[in-house]
Amino acid sequence: MEKQTRKRRTKKEIEASKGLGDTVEKVLQKTGVDKLAKFVLGEDCGCDKRKEYLNKLFPYNKPNCLLESEYEYLNDFFTKTRNELKPTQQQVLLPIYARVFNVRAEPTTCDSCWREMISKLKRVYENYKKDDDTNS
Repeated sequence: MEKQTRKRRTKKEIEASKGLGDTVEKVLQKTGVDKLAKFVLGEDCGCDKRKEYLNKLFPYNKPNCLLESEYEYLNDFFTKTRNELKPTQQQVLLPIYARVFNVRAEPTTCDSCWREMISKLKRVYENYKKDDDTNS
C-alpha cells in the first residue's frame, strides 16, 4: 500500500477568512470553478471586486485593535471592583465597544446587554494585558 502524502497548504490557504467573500473564494478554488470562470471570462473576471464587496457586506466578527487611550481606560476600569455601571462609564464604554466590534451600539438600560458588552471588551482587554505582561 502506498503512503499518501499531504499537500502542503500555502499561507494564503491558511489565512482566516475576513468575510463571506473570502469563504466563497475558497469554495470556488476547491471546486475548480475559479479556473473555469477565468477561462470563460478572462483573467479579470470581476472575482476580486465581488470578494471585496461580499467581505464588506458580510464581515466576520473579528475585533478591531484597541487604541492606546481605550486600553488605558479599560485597564483602569477592569482593575477596580464595581457593583454598578455609572452613566458616565457607559458613555465611554459604548463607543469603545462599537468601534472595536464594528457594530452600531445604542445606549441601553438592559443589564444583560451591558454584561455581554463588558464581557466581550474584557476578553479583548485581557488579550492585550497578556501580551503586555509577556513583553515586560
